[in-house]
This record gives sequence, structure tokens and C-alpha cells, in this order.
Amino acid sequence: QVPLVESGGGLVQAGGSLRLSCATSGLTFAGYHMGWFRQAPGKDRALVAAISYGGGRTYYADSVKGRFTVSRDKVKNTVYLQMLNLKPEDTAVYYCAAEGTGGSFYYTQWTQYDYWGQGTQVTVSS
Repeated sequence: QVPLVESGGGLVQAGGSLRLSCATSGLTFAGYHMGWFRQAPGKDRALVAAISYGGGRTYYADSVKGRFTVSRDKVKNTVYLQMLNLKPEDTAVYYCAAEGTGGSFYYTQWTQYDYWGQGTQVTVSS
């Protein structure tokens, strides 16, 4: 029933790295702008990174710029979020989202996206 499935989360120490994956068998990602959101306990769901359907444009929140990289593999129909130099404040549930009808390749409001996964937990210890 869930169109998107995130994986790759886990527990890492501060300064470590992690790569998240977003996959689906029900959608072809090539036709969608893709975004990564995260939500920490008691916090709002916030956009972390986004990539256009063609992969030519990317967006990063200031808090992760220079540390995170979003990419997509059309052959594998998979979207990735590579996270380097993780910090305790990166601890959150990370969600993959797909948007196919808007005029922008990213939105800061999660309600603007059409499809979501169930999330994957990322915990950074220090």
C-alpha cells in the first residue's frame, strides 16, 4: 500500500556516514521530483534535500549543505541521500517524497508532495 520505501537508516556515531535509499515498485521515479524530509521528536517535518526529475537541479537546506548529497539512479529506479559528517542534530526519521504536478522541483511544505514512504530512523550518537 505504501508507494515509497526508505531504507538505510541506523545508528552511527557523530562524524560518521550513512546512505539512505528510496525505492518503489509502484512508481517510476523518472517522472517525479523527489525530496527528502526529516522529522525529529517534537519538531516539524522539514525539507532536507530535493532533486528534479531529470537530476539536473538539487536543493539543500542550509543545515545540511556541504554534508548531504541527493542523487538518483534511473536504471535502478532509486533515489539516494548520502549523508557525511553526521551530527547529533541530524537525528530524525527521514522520509522520501515524490511530487509530479507542481511547478517547482521542490517545496518546503511536505503537504505539497503526492507520495510518501513510512520513513527510516537515523540516530547519531555523541
